[in-house]
Amino acid sequence: MSAVFHADEVLQMAAQIERNGGLFYRRAAEICEEGKDLLLLIAEQEDAHLALFEGMRKEFAARESEVAAFDHDNEAAQYLEAMADSHVFDLTGTGLTELLKGEETLDDILDIALQAEKDTISFFVAMRELVSADFGRDKIDALMLEETKHIHWILKEKKKIKEEL
Repeated sequence: MSAVFHADEVLQMAAQIERNGGLFYRRAAEICEEGKDLLLLIAEQEDAHLALFEGMRKEFAARESEVAAFDHDNEAAQYLEAMADSHVFDLTGTGLTELLKGEETLDDILDIALQAEKDTISFFVAMRELVSADFGRDKIDALMLEETKHIHWILKEKKKIKEEL
């Protein structure tokens, strides 16, 4: 059985993913002094992404009758349904932060973050298929690029850690 998602629901999920990301990075910064600045920088970027999605939701509400999402094979909706059941989209905001027990190294935190960023990009790819070009597909593309930057930063930090060993 597949779910039908409306644009506002998809944007709510995207906003929650960003909210969860901000919570995760802030909690990780509390645990890991050596990576604090990087983790807080990424948290701030997650906040900016959240603001963008909230703005898109307001725009959607104002233009609801004009906006149509297409998913002819229902694949994007099925993927979003699966993502909605995962730790990336967690209404409580604790999914990712529950993975942090307080004893993680920066490398441990970056491993968790790397997977979450990859999952977020996968979500945005599916979401992009449901957002029309005139409603902000280019914004989704820009966010995917930002998430890709996060992955590059994380990989760069992981490389530094290995070189220091």
